[in-house]
Amino acid sequence: MRRRILLLVTGITVLVVLAFAIPVALLVRSAVAQRGERSIRDEADGVAHFVTFGAPTDDAIRNYLATQTQTNDRCASVITPSGTLLGRAAPHGDGGGPQPLIGPQAQPPGGGPGRDDPQVHSVPGGKVAELSVSTSSTGQYRIQVFASSNELYAGLGQWYWLLGAGSVGLLIIGIAGGELVTRRIVRPLTRTAQTAHDISAGDVTARAPTDGPREVAEVGTALNRLADRIDELIAEERETAADLSHRMRTPLTALRLDAEALRSPEEAARIGEHVTALERTLTAVIRAARRPQREGRLPSCDATAVVAERIAYWSALADDQDRARSVTLPATPAPVRASAEDLAAAVDALVENVIAHTPEGTPFEVTLSTVDGGGAVLTVADSGPGLPDGAGVRGRSDRGSSGLGLDIARRCAEASGGTMYVGRSSSGGAAVTLELGAP
Repeated sequence: MRRRILLLVTGITVLVVLAFAIPVALLVRSAVAQRGERSIRDEADGVAHFVTFGAPTDDAIRNYLATQTQTNDRCASVITPSGTLLGRAAPHGDGGGPQPLIGPQAQPPGGGPGRDDPQVHSVPGGKVAELSVSTSSTGQYRIQVFASSNELYAGLGQWYWLLGAGSVGLLIIGIAGGELVTRRIVRPLTRTAQTAHDISAGDVTARAPTDGPREVAEVGTALNRLADRIDELIAEERETAADLSHRMRTPLTALRLDAEALRSPEEAARIGEHVTALERTLTAVIRAARRPQREGRLPSCDATAVVAERIAYWSALADDQDRARSVTLPATPAPVRASAEDLAAAVDALVENVIAHTPEGTPFEVTLSTVDGGGAVLTVADSGPGLPDGAGVRGRSDRGSSGLGLDIARRCAEASGGTMYVGRSSSGGAAVTLELGAP
């Protein structure tokens, strides 16, 4: 988006500069040409003044013309009444003698001196200013001053360079201004979009910038209000769950008292153990519901430590069932974006699936590896009969269980920014892989 806006600003700036530069270039060319024509008119007037009021001889006129510029690009000449050419003749289209005057020749009133105004016309390679003057003593003189195109447009290149430099400067200023405007618009939008991505990934503490243009700031403000509302709803939901779980402690206490009142000590102990397990579950629910208040909205843990601790927990049962196990863990911590409780629950669900749904003595493997860029991959594989189609769908099971174990693992992986894959192990059994995102 930023590049498109910058290209649009650059294109508009180029059009504006061209709309300014082209007319100015034509105007400068016309002004330089007019200056050149005025120069040869003034020179022709000067020669005419010398001839009219000085009553000079041919040698005097020749000496006067020698003081003027006499080159291939500029020259002056006088044709005397007798037809003698003094000075350097101007080039003409026919390659011959002087061209006829444009307009009527001057006739001195009463036989006195008179002259025309200089008239300019084009000849090959330039322009000629000419006029005729009459004296009372010698007659009519014809004066011509020639200037080539190079002479007429002398200095035009410098003006073009100045105009070009000014145009380039305006273009650079326009592009720089467009870049500043683009950054002012695009940067807040980019950060607002990143905030939206962060919120969708679970970080409801992310907030969008509220600076920049008014419209962009309003978008950021609205997104921040939405994030605040989401945060409030999550907090209310978790507090409600925690309160409901806490309320169950009262009937549990009554149930424990009833269990202790049983006549059979064995029955009392068995029911008491179930009540204790249920109390632990409620405590875990309350802690999980209020965990964001302790850990922040994006929890993290060391997957290496959590997996090692949970495998050690299940080792006693695995040894009791003669299950060989292979555990491969990285030698360094593997931080992932999941709480220790959630990851432990996911590991428990996967190992419990192996123990509950494969024959005793079936070996299993647990592999945890780190990923470049952060995160980790956890795989639990066994040599049992494998998983049925549809495994991992919440509430679906063909083995008499609740079907929630793999769903717990899947939700843990997805909450961390990863995913879960269910497939076959190399020995033909089940293999469940959790991709865990980086914190």
